Amino acid sequence: MGYNFRGGNRTQMSLMPPAIEDWLAPEHLAWFLIDAVEAMDLSPFYAKYRVNGQGSTAWHPKMMLALLLYTYCQGERSSRRIEKLCEESVPYRVITGNEKPDHCSISRFRRDHAPAMKKLFVEILRLCAEAGLVKAGKVNLDGTKMKANASLTANRTEKSLAEEIEQMLKEAEDKDAEEDRLLGKDKRGDEMPENLRSREDRLKRLQEAKARLERERLEAEKAQQQKLDDRAQKEEETGKKARGKAPQSVEDVRKSQEERKANATAPETRILKTRSGYTQGFNAQAACTDEQIIMAAEVTDQENDQGLYHPMMEQTQINAMAVLGEQEGKVQLGRADAGYCNEADLGKDCDYDMLIATKKDWKRRKEMREEPAPRGRIPQDISDTERMERKLRTKRGHEEYKKRSQTIEPVFGQIKSGRGIDSFYGRDLVSANGEWNLICATHNLLKLYGKQKAVRN
Repeated sequence: MGYNFRGGNRTQMSLMPPAIEDWLAPEHLAWFLIDAVEAMDLSPFYAKYRVNGQGSTAWHPKMMLALLLYTYCQGERSSRRIEKLCEESVPYRVITGNEKPDHCSISRFRRDHAPAMKKLFVEILRLCAEAGLVKAGKVNLDGTKMKANASLTANRTEKSLAEEIEQMLKEAEDKDAEEDRLLGKDKRGDEMPENLRSREDRLKRLQEAKARLERERLEAEKAQQQKLDDRAQKEEETGKKARGKAPQSVEDVRKSQEERKANATAPETRILKTRSGYTQGFNAQAACTDEQIIMAAEVTDQENDQGLYHPMMEQTQINAMAVLGEQEGKVQLGRADAGYCNEADLGKDCDYDMLIATKKDWKRRKEMREEPAPRGRIPQDISDTERMERKLRTKRGHEEYKKRSQTIEPVFGQIKSGRGIDSFYGRDLVSANGEWNLICATHNLLKLYGKQKAVRN
């Protein structure tokens, strides 16, 4: 008696059903995304193409967008890896209709349509609103540090940038002199070699980095001079020396600013401090509802969250009204941690309530355990920060604020740990903003997909 084995037949004409519709179950994420793209207004994406049909054939924006959305939902962002998956993976082949876009086309589509991703984010938010997932009453703000496609070792001071620029310009002059000697001043010669073209690009980035440091130094010197003038004027008016530590001189500020660094590879990025050390990147902001639906997403080159509370709240309000209408889209409360706290923002008049921590969360929790909640009327002569501190220490304020860490921080965890997306592929602010909106949009799509699966089951 022989063995009873079953093996594959590699000469079989087809191992897949003849129709692509049968390759995946109807409830698969790929079909959900294809249907979602069909329901969106993609006019910002079509604006890049000619309406007369002239020129080379382009990949359809609907197909490319569905492909990008699926890859980001899966945490896969490498264009070369995506190209390979379009050949090997069934869901990718379903999305592309058995086409195989190359990695250059995928990368170019993501880069060229970065500005349109903000409108795509709102379109996906509208789908979530139609499914009843969006409730704009209370939102939670926070920022997370995202690494850019740049190295910490590429940072230079203003002085070292000036020296490198001078060296490169001297090398260019020497090269021009050598070509004049070999070819003659009236002859052009061949096209510029690739190494010289890349050198010109590097020179441009160095000059941008140096210009940024110069601008920031001059702004800091001007602000410090204004502070000294205001102090001197106050002392002259009162006839008394101002209390407190004397501010730094303009010269001291200039010296400290000269030690600041800019990245020669990606001048718009910043050196950011994280829990695991320092990274070169951007500050990614998000505002989400208590149901963990992201309402607003923005990337900034600021190294901290100061001054970002009201701009994020205003963008949240705009997006909420766009998808829910003027009445239901009214934002009532915005919760934020101590990184957003400053006297100017707390004292600003706005049509929403603020709940911003004045201390780090562990210090605030310790005070709540050790000290009783405040009682009686609020004193009239306290600062806005003290008023906010009193508000947070009430039982109602404490219960309301603790919902912040239960919503926005898990959102960042789902993006960074769950999908493995902790960096940007781009080096400039525009591309980082586009990618962050795409990341946050796919987060919302996964929430919508999860709800639909739960309803079916």
